[in-house]
Amino acid sequence: MNVPVPATSTEIAAIRRRYLWMATSVFFLDLAIAVIFMATSGSWGSAWRQVGSSLLLLLGVNWLVVRHLFEPVRLYLDGNIPFENIQRRLTQLPLLTAQTTAILAFAVWAFRFSVPWWVDESAGISKPTIGDLFVGLVVLTIFYFTYTYFVVSDYLANLCTFIFRHYGRNLGLFFGSYTIKLLVGLLVISIGPLAAILADLFSYEADRLQDEILVDIASAVMGVAITAYFISRSLLRPLHTLSSAMTKVADGDLSVRVPVTSNDDVGELTGQFNNMVEGLRERERIRETFGRYVDESVASTILHREGQGVLAGETREATILFTDIAGFTTIAEYLAPDRLVTALNEYLETVLEPIRAHGGVVNTFIGDGLFASFNMPLACENHGAAAVRAAIDIQRAVGSRTFGIEGVAFATRIGISTGHVIGGSVGAGQRMSFTLLGDTVNLASRLEELNKQHGTRILVSESTCMACNGEFAFDALGSVTVRGRSDAVAVFSVDPNSRGKSS
Repeated sequence: MNVPVPATSTEIAAIRRRYLWMATSVFFLDLAIAVIFMATSGSWGSAWRQVGSSLLLLLGVNWLVVRHLFEPVRLYLDGNIPFENIQRRLTQLPLLTAQTTAILAFAVWAFRFSVPWWVDESAGISKPTIGDLFVGLVVLTIFYFTYTYFVVSDYLANLCTFIFRHYGRNLGLFFGSYTIKLLVGLLVISIGPLAAILADLFSYEADRLQDEILVDIASAVMGVAITAYFISRSLLRPLHTLSSAMTKVADGDLSVRVPVTSNDDVGELTGQFNNMVEGLRERERIRETFGRYVDESVASTILHREGQGVLAGETREATILFTDIAGFTTIAEYLAPDRLVTALNEYLETVLEPIRAHGGVVNTFIGDGLFASFNMPLACENHGAAAVRAAIDIQRAVGSRTFGIEGVAFATRIGISTGHVIGGSVGAGQRMSFTLLGDTVNLASRLEELNKQHGTRILVSESTCMACNGEFAFDALGSVTVRGRSDAVAVFSVDPNSRGKSS
């Protein structure tokens, strides 16, 4: 996630200065066109008029106007007004700047075209035809407007990135159209020069025609090349930024948040992309948080399968494993609560590892014990044997260490049963829980308790013993009456220290 870094006064001054130069850069384009015109026609005597009008209007007056246009943005960057107050100005900055340029450019070229009618012919300036004058005014005004619009649009991308990086804000208002921008750009750089040349063909003859066409072609080659560069940058850069961000998200990077750098539908799409990634991050946070209270595999199953009817109730053969700590109540009496919780968490982490390693899922923690399942909800091949292997590894891991600062030893009792299990989401209203139900679950819990009576550490049901297909050496402890069942149950034990064949 991008963390905003406060902008310095020097950086704010630099980004403002860049806008002023970009907005008035049309002066230098106009100066180059004027030089081409004077060099071709040999009218150097009118240079002071040509350059002076441009210097006064396209640089001087333009500079003052665009400073005023940028003033609200400067106030925001200085922390004097909220972002909401300048969003519209940001969005419309290219259009407002280009409109100013168009008005001033029209005035400059109207003055230049009118010069031959009120100066001495010795100045070497030939009068244009009315048709050429009209077409020239229209084409040049539109061309200057287009140039400025896309130059400032390119600058807007940098300004929006600057605001995003230093203030953490993105554009939320969009008035432009990517399609219209593209069409206008293509029409101006293609039809504009053609219209000027056609006007010359119908207005002049002989040497004058060649000179006029030469001026138009030379001006068009230079102006169109520069304008096309900024058109491509302002139109393609936002798409490239969005494409790069999509690639990162596809690779699993959900920390991506990109600046909205255009005022059109591509900018709006970028904003929607940021919202989408935020939604994915929120879903991931929910899954991670959910996974802290429910086994991650259970959380993933619920998130992927909820709504398909599968979690409403599913019956499958599975193996259930219950664990509990012998004498935990006595331990809790002399151990401080924080020390007890620390030791218990270390113990549970030790117990979790073998269960997951053998394909089991921890459904819930029950005080100092836990309830795990094999083959529900995740498939687990030979789940009966997998549960017994996990139980043996748990006993070996727990028996070989102590837990917490005091080094407490926890003796663990385990009960295992195999049979049909019902799994599904139960609850009421907005409070739901994925749980397992059935006689197999109850029997596993009772077998864990029976370890007290037999002095054993692992007890399994007859169904689990049969499911292991002779992989382990079980000791038959006879049939016992289990609380909650009317018939006797055959019980078997496994010694993890000598008889278990754990993988």
